[in-house]
Amino acid sequence: DFIKNMITGTSQADCAILIVAAGVGEFEAGISKNGQTREHALLAYTLGVKQMIVGVNKMDSTAPPYSQARYEEIKKEVSSYIKKVGYNPEAVAFVPISGWAGDNMIEESNNMTWFKGWNIKRKNMASKKEETLTGCTLLQALDAIEPPNRPTEKPLRLPLQDVYKIGGIGTVPVGRVETGVIKPGMVVVFAPNGVSTEVKSVEM
Repeated sequence: DFIKNMITGTSQADCAILIVAAGVGEFEAGISKNGQTREHALLAYTLGVKQMIVGVNKMDSTAPPYSQARYEEIKKEVSSYIKKVGYNPEAVAFVPISGWAGDNMIEESNNMTWFKGWNIKRKNMASKKEETLTGCTLLQALDAIEPPNRPTEKPLRLPLQDVYKIGGIGTVPVGRVETGVIKPGMVVVFAPNGVSTEVKSVEM
């Protein structure tokens, strides 16, 4: 079930955050032949998610805690694997974090003074020019994600993934808006039957 849900979510994403556990034995399990780290990186790329951030989590539980050597080891190993998958490691921000202690999540951590920040080099989608971006936290890495161009000027096209019938609410179609815009009050047509209806509300 988890992989099915992960595929559903990833297929609609513009960016993936690959969380890698830095704890003793945990990283090794994730990066092993059938490990989740490998599985998730491959699925993300296969499903068309071209931007990625790697969060090296649980830095507070490395041996010793907040170990630079452990971070560098993980960064080297994960860089090598995501390159094989199809990502350019130079365009991927690697951030050592601790979700439990809050290190490098929103504010720069005092526990990892050795970390001088992440920097990424990529081609800007709009200007087509090379650019370099830097930062220290996971939040800054998220802010550096390049929003893709949305073809909002084209007619609405929303391939359906599922349809739910919810008592008291009605029929709820689920899918991703590929082109155009959808908003309450619009009249939409379902193909191939040509059935039309009014959009009551849009939920995320």
